[in-house]
Amino acid sequence: MDDITGPRQWRVPSTVPAAKLAGAVLLIALGLLFADGDAVRLVLAILTAAVLVVWAVRDLIAPVRLAVDPTGLTVIHGFAGHRLLPWPTIEAITVDRRPRLGLTSEVLEIDAGESLHLFGRFELGTTPDEVVAELHAARPNP
Repeated sequence: MDDITGPRQWRVPSTVPAAKLAGAVLLIALGLLFADGDAVRLVLAILTAAVLVVWAVRDLIAPVRLAVDPTGLTVIHGFAGHRLLPWPTIEAITVDRRPRLGLTSEVLEIDAGESLHLFGRFELGTTPDEVVAELHAARPNP
């Protein structure tokens, strides 16, 4: 499903792909600066930069990661496609919190039985807690 229409959707903020592209340029510049004739360093910098560029392109061509409407949730699927998860297939919508390196990471988890969909703050443009509250409010009562 590639058409996302609905009352509410969450997308990657425009600053995220911009930061990824800037990081790619910085990596290539550092690779050129510190290669010192070593082709391996330069190739590694270019390959890493290429991965960042592909990741940024995905953010640009498919910025909407999650959408909700009366029929269910539409989630990103594959590189840039979308998939509708009808409300009856959704078993749980929660926020997973894990302490790591002195920080707590939060991830929105959507359990659709056969598939698990995970979204972080930088994919949603807001905190997972806010999204969970809106999704629970939008979910029709059985």
